[in-house]
Amino acid sequence: MPSTPGRAWLLRLVIAFSFAQGAVSMARPAVSYRALSLGADERAIGVIAGVYALLPLFAAVPLGRRTDHGRCAPLLPVGVVLIAGGCALSGTAGSLGALAAWSGVMGLGHLCFVIGAQSIVARQSAPDEQDRNFGHFTIGASLGQLIGPIAAGSLIGGDMGRTSSLALLVSGAVAAVSLTSLWRIEHVRPAGASSERGDKVPVLGILRTRGVPAGIFISLAVLSATDILTAYLPVVGEHRGIAPATVGILLSLRAAATIACRLVMTPLINLLGRTVLIVVTCLLAAVLCAGVALPVPVWGLGVMLVLLGFCLGVGQPLSMTTVVQAAPEGARSTALALRLTGNRLGQVAAPAGAGLIAGAAGVAAPFVMLGGLLLVAAGLGLRRSPAGPQPPDGLGKARPATEDERGGAGDGRCTDPGSRATTGRA
Repeated sequence: MPSTPGRAWLLRLVIAFSFAQGAVSMARPAVSYRALSLGADERAIGVIAGVYALLPLFAAVPLGRRTDHGRCAPLLPVGVVLIAGGCALSGTAGSLGALAAWSGVMGLGHLCFVIGAQSIVARQSAPDEQDRNFGHFTIGASLGQLIGPIAAGSLIGGDMGRTSSLALLVSGAVAAVSLTSLWRIEHVRPAGASSERGDKVPVLGILRTRGVPAGIFISLAVLSATDILTAYLPVVGEHRGIAPATVGILLSLRAAATIACRLVMTPLINLLGRTVLIVVTCLLAAVLCAGVALPVPVWGLGVMLVLLGFCLGVGQPLSMTTVVQAAPEGARSTALALRLTGNRLGQVAAPAGAGLIAGAAGVAAPFVMLGGLLLVAAGLGLRRSPAGPQPPDGLGKARPATEDERGGAGDGRCTDPGSRATTGRA
């Protein structure tokens, strides 16, 4: 880890991500409730949830290319401004079309923030620290997902149109708070350092790299599950007579379990290895997602969501490490952007598919679809090439990097993207 100024940059990044993700997690269910107040049905909810990911779907790779050959930090405040504006303007939208458009702006802001933040973590972490640092980084997302739904549920009441609008305006203010932590996040290379950038690696070349496609699909499946839970649990609650405040608590229980998972991620990897951990958690998550479709009591739904949150907590940070360590030199930000493109593709297709399925087979059916998606992810996790050198036991535990392999990453500088000091990987 960088020795100057220690890991303070990571703490500030986690704090900023907590507020930014908290705003988004507060806004997503509020958008669903506002859409319902404007007369939306299940299909329209799915379309609006999909538009959130539509603009990012086209912007991810160009932003990744830019980050590979430049600084990462400028993307963070741009992302915050777009998130805050998208949230606040969604609260003033008077039609489903306007609501969908501002939801898309919110999604674009979230993409900008995440590409910049993930690239910083990749550049400033040594190979043997990437699982831990990505795990800690994603705790910021989980904290936001824990607090956001509770805040939304506490604000949304009987007058759904007015209270959902208030929740969206508040979420915009919450996003703006993250600007206070965005200082000295990125360690800029000193003047006179090498400015050689190397040739761009073709996108198809990155996608053909062994381990990258599996990491992208695992991330897509896990995020789709989280996204549809956030967007569709309010609809399930409406159909089963569960109050918005209770739905918010249920979503936050899932997020709390995800935080718990990421706090114990390193011992779990040491015990089971990356491959076994990914496969087992995806399999369990598939069963639990399908279980949400059952007409269980609220307490039973809460237990399932806690277990589901713990299982889903594994996929995101480990898929980041998988993609970063498998990607070619000088293209790791682009590889992370491709992973986010896969995420957004899932966020477009999965809610739209969920809306069609819900309209035809009921609101519980999308959760069965998620179960199938996670089963496929488990299969790919079993077949993927584990990232990094493997020990003789074959469980997927990467050995610590030698001092030579670190290539000076410990100095904490965000140096040339093509150099070893940028990513800490030989």
